[in-house]
Amino acid sequence: MTELMTALCVWNAIVFFIYGLDKSKARRGKWRISENTLITLAFAFGGVGALLGMLILRHKTRHKKFIFFVPLAVVVNICLIYFIAKNLL
Repeated sequence: MTELMTALCVWNAIVFFIYGLDKSKARRGKWRISENTLITLAFAFGGVGALLGMLILRHKTRHKKFIFFVPLAVVVNICLIYFIAKNLL
């Protein structure tokens, strides 16, 4: 169980870093990471990292797609992790 939690923490830190990277690229007018990729990362167990990236870095906070899907990803992630922990571990 602790290995799963460690992996999730590391993965969410990576997703947070990717949101920060995209914000940095946006400021410099460089090539960006697609919105679909950012949302997919959130649903791929990176919801907390994505949400923290939005809130702390103030990235994608005006986009309705992100305002809806990233918190939804957090809820889905929590439900899936609960299911995995309860039934498979």
